[in-house]
Amino acid sequence: MLFKNIGIINENFDYEENMYVGVRDGKIAYISSEMPSEDFGEVYDGRKKVVLPGFVNAHTHSPMTLLRGYAENLPLARWLNEKVFPFENRLNPDRAYFGTMLSIAEMLASGTTSFSDMYFFTEGVMKAVKEAKIKVNYSRSITSFEDVVFTEDSRVREALDAYEKYHNTENGRIKIDMCLHAEYTNKLSMIEQFGKYTAQMDTVNHIHVSETESEHESCREKYGKTPTELFESAGVMQRPCLFAHCVWVEDGDIEIFRKNGVSVASCPASNLKLGSGVCDTYKLLGNGVNVALGTDSASSNNGLDMLREMYLASILPKGFRRQADIVEPRQVLRMATVNGARAQGRFDCGLIKEGFCADLTVIDMDKPNLYPDFDVINNIVYSASKSDVVLTMVDGDVLYRDGEYKYIDVKTIGEKCNEIVRQVVREVKENA
Repeated sequence: MLFKNIGIINENFDYEENMYVGVRDGKIAYISSEMPSEDFGEVYDGRKKVVLPGFVNAHTHSPMTLLRGYAENLPLARWLNEKVFPFENRLNPDRAYFGTMLSIAEMLASGTTSFSDMYFFTEGVMKAVKEAKIKVNYSRSITSFEDVVFTEDSRVREALDAYEKYHNTENGRIKIDMCLHAEYTNKLSMIEQFGKYTAQMDTVNHIHVSETESEHESCREKYGKTPTELFESAGVMQRPCLFAHCVWVEDGDIEIFRKNGVSVASCPASNLKLGSGVCDTYKLLGNGVNVALGTDSASSNNGLDMLREMYLASILPKGFRRQADIVEPRQVLRMATVNGARAQGRFDCGLIKEGFCADLTVIDMDKPNLYPDFDVINNIVYSASKSDVVLTMVDGDVLYRDGEYKYIDVKTIGEKCNEIVRQVVREVKENA
């Protein structure tokens, strides 16, 4: 495909207008202000549109769209124990498949080309990802409340099976990460074994870290260490790490992030909605930490809209620190794209750059909310909405365009999810 006369967000995150972008064999093969001489196939009229790197949702739980609107107005501990866990106990791979497909449809329609997923029911999630053709870093979440041998734990075996079966499959679209759910959901012996075992793997370690004040302080009371200090001492950071939330981290934790190359997935909407607090992305960025953005699940958010997440990521630091001139839109756009790709270990993604994967999002700028065009990047971050996304491409394959999906029957998926939810709610009540 050749994008003609289109605005681009270039590799330096500057805006250029009236450009040509050619895509061939899943890669960006041509970028210029001049019409190419070679044939790239279909020509896409890019007038009054802008193409930017596809968004990377760096932390979510895709099957949990099934819980959207189900568990509301509760703090995290009650949200999990009273509502989420009983619901999840009634799920299975087939139900997870439909929940994941619904998530993927929502993400594609709002410009997301890759996501980092933490859940279980691996086969259901993998089936959805393979059919929909999106990119994913998937991890089977490990929780263990007993002292057991690492490879004898059923959840660990599922995680390792997923790694053996799916890592770097589908032409690299699928990567398998390893995941400890959190410090408070695992015994110390499991955390230490996790660090030792994953050190030998080609993987990213994806973990919830210091999401709430009670989680953070409870860890200090138990071990005399913050969760971050505990994970470092247990050897978890021998592999690249993606730590989700990090709302209550301290200066010493941030230095550990910097020293070990840890990426942070900030989830502003979810952290606000659950009353957990605000991640200090300004301090993290200022200390050289790679900060990405995630939505968390549709149960705690309640959407998977990275444009909304960017808006919150832009304004929260200003209000939190009472400084209007910090965390600028270009920084936030990087957080939502190339920083997320780096957190996933995808170093050929996240930029409009020749040779990089053609994971692209097109936004229609001919909308009332995007005029006047004093600064296109400001408009995208502060004013754009998911309804302004008109095309989403992964590895050169157009998966979503003008409200239509290439591989997803969204009406059927939505109706099936409604049916599943009614069944699960009935089963939860019957087994209460």
